[in-house]
Amino acid sequence: MLTVENLSLHYGAAQALHGVSLTASVGEVTCVLGRNGVGKTSLLRAITGQRPISGGVIRLEGQDVSRLKPFERATRGIAYVPQGREIFPLLTVKENLETGFAPLKRGEKTIPDEVFELFPVLKSMLGRCGGDLSGGQQQQLAIGRALVMRPRLLVLDEPTEGIQPSIIKDIGRAIHYLRKRKDMAILLVEQYFDFARDLADRFVVMERGEIVQHGSRAALEGDDVRQRLAI
Repeated sequence: MLTVENLSLHYGAAQALHGVSLTASVGEVTCVLGRNGVGKTSLLRAITGQRPISGGVIRLEGQDVSRLKPFERATRGIAYVPQGREIFPLLTVKENLETGFAPLKRGEKTIPDEVFELFPVLKSMLGRCGGDLSGGQQQQLAIGRALVMRPRLLVLDEPTEGIQPSIIKDIGRAIHYLRKRKDMAILLVEQYFDFARDLADRFVVMERGEIVQHGSRAALEGDDVRQRLAI
């Protein structure tokens, strides 16, 4: 689904990504791990078109999307759940979900039932303003909004950040369910090691804008990755 090859990204004179390469496959969760400031969010911004890249190639289903604008990537099936959620606080929950209609064709502009099956609290709060929700409820809303887009690639930036444990479990169950559907690839940035270990089929570890370790889920059972994240 997603292939990133030798990706570089700059903020002015500062280089944030140095030759990053990874893949994300349909029916799998690919997890990007690393401490704060190593380039994880920059990588996601590059993939979703939020930041222009300096070099390398981003391919979605074999097609080069490296220079497409964010809305063009959205119409190709990339949905982004950003760090900090970025819901619209003055719009209702229903209106927030409906912003996911933007890249869809006219006949597809409905909220899928599975959004409310995964996050029942949203159905009971459709008329409430997004800003009135708790942080965990806002995170559920942000993921629901992305699912409204019928993504082929779901990109999640630290969905557990600042979230209470009960909702972290709900989000984990939702990601498990979406993986089992086998109709999308999931790219997950996460610092909560246990959450990542339970979900990841494959992982990469970043340091200083580079990938320094990668492997399958089995490699996360050892102490090597945990120790690297704790340095």
